[in-house]
Amino acid sequence: MSDVYVPGIKSRFDTDTIIESLMSVERLPRDRAQRNIDQLENQKGYWQEVGRRISSLRDGARSLYSFQNPFTERIAQSADEQVISASATREASEGEYHFTVKQIAQADRFLSRPLDDSFRVDAGTYTFTVGDHEISFDFRGGTLREFADTINRRGQDKLGASLIAVERGSRALLIESKLTGAQNRLGFTGDSERLAYTTGMAERVDDSRRDLPFTENTLGYLSSPQYVNLDGSTLSVYAGGAVSVPVTPGLRADAPWVIQFEALTGLLPEEAGAEPVPPPGPDIPPAGSVSYGGLTIENDPVSTPLPAWNPPSPPPRVDDMVMLRLVFSDGSRVPLPALRDTASFTTLRYELGDLGGGRNLTALEIVNNNTHRDLSIRGAQIFNPEAPGGFRPRNPVSTAQDAIITMEGIEIKRDTNTIDDLIPGVTINARGVSSRPVTLEIEPDLEEIKNSIITLVGNYNRLMAEMNVLTRNDSVIIEELSYLSDDEREVLSERLGAFSGDSILNQFKSSLQRAASMPYLTSGEEQDYILLAQIGVGTDVRRAGTGGYDPARLRGYLEIDEKVLDAALETKLPMIRQLFGYDTDGDLIVDSGLAYTIENLSRPYVESGGFISLKAGTIDSRISQDRRRIETMDRQLAAREAQLKLQYGEMEGAYSRMEQLSSSLDSLSRQTTTGSNR
Repeated sequence: MSDVYVPGIKSRFDTDTIIESLMSVERLPRDRAQRNIDQLENQKGYWQEVGRRISSLRDGARSLYSFQNPFTERIAQSADEQVISASATREASEGEYHFTVKQIAQADRFLSRPLDDSFRVDAGTYTFTVGDHEISFDFRGGTLREFADTINRRGQDKLGASLIAVERGSRALLIESKLTGAQNRLGFTGDSERLAYTTGMAERVDDSRRDLPFTENTLGYLSSPQYVNLDGSTLSVYAGGAVSVPVTPGLRADAPWVIQFEALTGLLPEEAGAEPVPPPGPDIPPAGSVSYGGLTIENDPVSTPLPAWNPPSPPPRVDDMVMLRLVFSDGSRVPLPALRDTASFTTLRYELGDLGGGRNLTALEIVNNNTHRDLSIRGAQIFNPEAPGGFRPRNPVSTAQDAIITMEGIEIKRDTNTIDDLIPGVTINARGVSSRPVTLEIEPDLEEIKNSIITLVGNYNRLMAEMNVLTRNDSVIIEELSYLSDDEREVLSERLGAFSGDSILNQFKSSLQRAASMPYLTSGEEQDYILLAQIGVGTDVRRAGTGGYDPARLRGYLEIDEKVLDAALETKLPMIRQLFGYDTDGDLIVDSGLAYTIENLSRPYVESGGFISLKAGTIDSRISQDRRRIETMDRQLAAREAQLKLQYGEMEGAYSRMEQLSSSLDSLSRQTTTGSNR
């Protein structure tokens, strides 16, 4: 059936096949141009991949000696993370510190008694205080859940509430401060105070707060008044002065009472003063004289011999920091701990239960025996920290208190467990109380340094593998790369030997190999670590001494002996840093080192207008030229195909006409023959 000719549908001579055969020959130059474009685009992709590998290597090298290099990274290592932890920045200095956490900062968290699920909170204006902050809102009345949700919405990140299912069918209301520290006590005012009493969250107690009065009428001078000065609420006791401040009425010094005040000590300047001079001696009147007849005769002056002058010795300097003591009704006195010299007023707080032993406290004495130091105190008070204002929680989950830690024996108080102003660049977190000092070490981040070196070596090896594949037509190169996946092997197989004649790429590869094997200057006296191989990084560091021939060692790949590298990082860190980047002339600009050399070698290839971009630009130009040629050839081929179709169409028409004429002649001949026979 395929040979059946249908006029108008199928060509008698299969001209379409003939034209296609002729056009396939005509398209050969166009197909060659397209294949050339495909090849050029592949080459452009290869160069771009090489550029990405070089950029990765350059970035890894720059990170090892730039301003943000890992050698300046610091980490904080705590001997007990459950007691104290810390984080360090680059500004932190290496060192070892010892901390004891006596108390962690907490916030007030008060719990009510179990309340029935049907309990409703009355409508009213509820006011809470957290330190100096006040949170107040109107509540229209409702369930405990609605009241807790209202507190959480209006708490301003300072106040919160929750319900705890203590028993089946009942819940306890927990109201908590979100701010830690003794000065951030949780307070209740108005309707909120009434709710606290109603729910059993708090109870009333006698307020026995004592404010120690600093007035002229109450002070008892134990020295000359000229050594004591009262300026408003600040009492200053100068060097050599002493004064007594009464506690009225007397108070039983027992737990949980505390005495608190602000103190400031000021050192006086060391002045040499005038040199002592001998005493002037007795004042003797004139000896007198007698006159007669215009003649005056003077008496001999009185002679008073004085003893030899021996200047007195200067008074001895006295430094006595124990300047305060508690006075009890039995006449006994207990000194408060020694003060410290400070540049500003510092709050001091002492528990009377540890000092008074239950005796009746009657006065606070200030005795300044120093010769070169003044003392000023203000805001002295005695109070019960568990019941400020006569309000005491019945079920405190936690009470507001400051964090108290000692650093190298110095006691420090903060209202938060996160402290960032003790050691520059270090943030300390107090987590738990300890009875023994915990060591905190600030040291270089060796793990980050090691990872940066490993990253550099990895980028180096991937670039070296890429260049080996492109410049050599040997499948063994791909087989040696055991870390490749099957897809990666297939991709590299297509690139094998693509740039085997490119001298620039081979030259760059050789330069990198020389950079990795050459020595670099360091400032160490012995200059031990001047080769990369000496820190456990080299072409055969893991097989050194095993003997035998391994062609992979000649490809330029680097290996890492982690044990050697770890040991070097522990003992020779400054020299390792200089191995990668070193300022040899002291101008604060790195001018030597492996990372510096790699960055300089890579820059001309990947910078703007560099070798890779020029290569890609040249290939783009050639692709554009070939595409313009293809466009021209496509127009020519289209015209040629149209011409052939016209010519073969005309041939088909002529042949059809000839067939029609032949048929007419045959018919006429048959008619003539038939007529003759008749």
